[in-house]
Amino acid sequence: MEGKIKYRIGKSSSFQLLTIILACSCVMPLVAILVYIIRAGITKINWSFLTNVEKPVGELGGGVIHALVGSMLVIFFASIIAIPIGILCGIFLSENKKSKLAYWCRLSVDILQGVPSIVIGIVAYIWMVKPLGLGYSAFSGSAALAIMMLPIIIRSTEETLKMLPDSLREAAYALGMPFHRVVLKVIVPCGVSGILSGVMLSVARIAGETAPLLFTAFGYQYLNTNMTKPMETLPHLIFKYAITPYKDWQDLAWGASCILLIFVLLLNILTKFITRKWKVQL
Repeated sequence: MEGKIKYRIGKSSSFQLLTIILACSCVMPLVAILVYIIRAGITKINWSFLTNVEKPVGELGGGVIHALVGSMLVIFFASIIAIPIGILCGIFLSENKKSKLAYWCRLSVDILQGVPSIVIGIVAYIWMVKPLGLGYSAFSGSAALAIMMLPIIIRSTEETLKMLPDSLREAAYALGMPFHRVVLKVIVPCGVSGILSGVMLSVARIAGETAPLLFTAFGYQYLNTNMTKPMETLPHLIFKYAITPYKDWQDLAWGASCILLIFVLLLNILTKFITRKWKVQL
């Protein structure tokens, strides 16, 4: 009997050790990437880097202010497009679990989530850039990124609201509240943590996308805030600088990569904070 107990304890300890080893093997590549990018890029960041636009080939200096502003504008307008649509669609799917329309919507969301980003960029080019005759524009880039945001927001909203107990709805209906007030005043506030987490994760997902912007926003070497014109973004700038043979531009690419990496990390940390801060105990 004592031998069996020791065997089970040893087996349990071995499994725990294997789990720790596998967890570390997953984390170590991420840590190595973070350390390498920060070490290579942090030394390139200074005030001139953050306040100047890019310089011509052969001229020293240059910065990424035009790409920073462009990325913020493109992500901001993509969020304006995707967040309301995604949340409303998630509410519909959570409230109509067994309808045929909900089934096909859910299937479409799952398929859209697996579509490669470059395909979404080509579709946005065919739908918006070519037919409208406006050429490349930041707004078409925002539309392409909004399409990428939708599956994450929809699924996170749906799964969050589905976990809420039916007693919340029943209590609200018992008080005579109409359906729209039940959703807006009871259901959504109780699931705000999961909804905001999905929104923040979707923003972090699109922050580093380059492929859709190659066919839409395209890039521009000067500071521009007109959404109907081409606009530079950090991912596109990194791609453009990294493939050049010029050492100065490659250094700028490392600095821009470091900024983008820090931005994505902060978004993920903020997502965790929101999840813990506004978690509803049911």
